[in-house]
Amino acid sequence: GHRTQRSSYYDNKSRHSPALIRARRPYLIKNTAAGLVISGIVIGIYAYTLHVVGQDEFDDVKVPDVPV
Repeated sequence: GHRTQRSSYYDNKSRHSPALIRARRPYLIKNTAAGLVISGIVIGIYAYTLHVVGQDEFDDVKVPDVPV
């Protein structure tokens, strides 16, 4: 059967074509910066949470006595 060539940003080996690289180039810096900012926020929240939880002494938690 006759198969028509579909236009794609990927070649036969699923690699990026030059057209895809050209199309993505204007967004590369902004996307990288946005990714770094979002990652920084996530890491900051995680570190803050561990820091705050690490300070808790759990004095308000009642521990039952060991059964005899």
